[in-house]
Amino acid sequence: MPERIVVIGAGPVGIRFAEELLPLVSDGRATVTVLGAETADPYNRVLIAELAVGEATASELTLATASALPGVDLRLGARVARIDRETQRVELADGSTVAYDRLVLATGARSIIPSLDGLETLGPDSTGLDTRLTAGVCVLRDMADAEQVRSVVERGGRVVVLGAGVLGIELAMLLADAGAIPSVAHFGPMPMPRQLDRGSASILSTALASAGVTLVPHTRAEGVIGVEGDDGVRRFRALASSDGKRIEGDLLVLSCGVRARTELAEAAGLRIGNGVLVDSSLRSWSDPRIFAIGDCAHIADPAEYLHERQVPGGPAGLVGPGWRQASWLAASIAAELDDDAVDNGFVDEHPGVVVLKGELVDIASAGDVSADPFAPVPVGEISPGIAVWADPEHGTYVKMATRDGILTGFVAVGMPRAAAELSVLYLRGGELPADRSLLLRLDDPDADAVAPAGRDATLCICNAVTVGQIEDAIDDGCSSVAEVGDCTRAGTGCGGCRARITELLHAHAGAVA
Repeated sequence: MPERIVVIGAGPVGIRFAEELLPLVSDGRATVTVLGAETADPYNRVLIAELAVGEATASELTLATASALPGVDLRLGARVARIDRETQRVELADGSTVAYDRLVLATGARSIIPSLDGLETLGPDSTGLDTRLTAGVCVLRDMADAEQVRSVVERGGRVVVLGAGVLGIELAMLLADAGAIPSVAHFGPMPMPRQLDRGSASILSTALASAGVTLVPHTRAEGVIGVEGDDGVRRFRALASSDGKRIEGDLLVLSCGVRARTELAEAAGLRIGNGVLVDSSLRSWSDPRIFAIGDCAHIADPAEYLHERQVPGGPAGLVGPGWRQASWLAASIAAELDDDAVDNGFVDEHPGVVVLKGELVDIASAGDVSADPFAPVPVGEISPGIAVWADPEHGTYVKMATRDGILTGFVAVGMPRAAAELSVLYLRGGELPADRSLLLRLDDPDADAVAPAGRDATLCICNAVTVGQIEDAIDDGCSSVAEVGDCTRAGTGCGGCRARITELLHAHAGAVA
């Protein structure tokens, strides 16, 4: 009797998990059913902003179709209403049920909707999972949101983005490059406060202003001003703040963070923290037959935190860790079905590096970069080693933090090759060279395209693809970023490595010529 595996969620992580299970399906050892609430073929939500501004097509975002998952029962437009743990069945909104031996939650995250005066909720959207908002207000999480943005971009309209995190700033840069007029309103003094320090944020702010992006800091948003049209529909006209500012636009995009989708799990009686609480085997604390991966999974040790009200940590919020969880869980299930030993648990060996996508400026950041190199150190404490290079006139900045020479955090602006090398060192827990200026020289126009870490360096962090693997794919005939992605998966996640893949393609073409 094959193992019945049901996956709730047909996003990037759920589909990757199904792909990894294909050998089990073809061998008849498992049946796999994937339930997705949206009717469109599964797509890469991480690149939805590129779709919204016309830099990508829907087909380029498509992850898989039923024909690409032979033997997998991929059900689209199938919204799950309830999990019945007692009978081990999933009940769908249409009343049908699906039985499972193992249930994997890959429900992802939903956008946080702030409480704003005048912001209306107009009932459920087409998927039944989210809420429709006042016309002219969206969160840019699905195809319908992308279409709203696209219609404004095509006429060169004004877009107000609320929130200056990674996604908000990426969107603003894409909008400006596409000919729209973006404004970014945010509460704090600087953009991307979780990833940048004061120096790097200043360089970014200058680059954004030069590109036509208006930053509106210190904005405590309080309300949405709407105007009723001739058709009787109330549409967004301006964002109002507590100090009387009024930021006008044709569209408001809310980029205020995300929260794990845990409603189904919570209703089923599973323990919830900042996501579905799972142990290192990605198994629910509450039910050994249920697992969670991706943006809905909160990994924590139940032996340590079972009786704690607040459990530290939460989902990574990046697609790379979710993909690695999907691959690990599929391998673990296969080993268990083969009666092989299962390893000690999932450990992500690739700590998060945030790469800002955009033509205007290159930014990469990881770890803690908040330390001030000139701040006094309390007696008995050892301050981290800090090295800083700043050239505001040319829009470049690098800051590196170390402990005993080991890189513990960095931020690099306008220096893509140094950023790539620092990413490699950070992922490896590597030691910086004694002469830090060696890293700065990588962005010299006459430097080699590939950083000194060589072929073993991880270029695509999301999919853990090395420079060598990409070079081999190019040698085998791949002549575009898309073809390299089809062959290696590099560039199919956040897209932050596409520029470096392009460099390698150009270097290969030059060598052949």
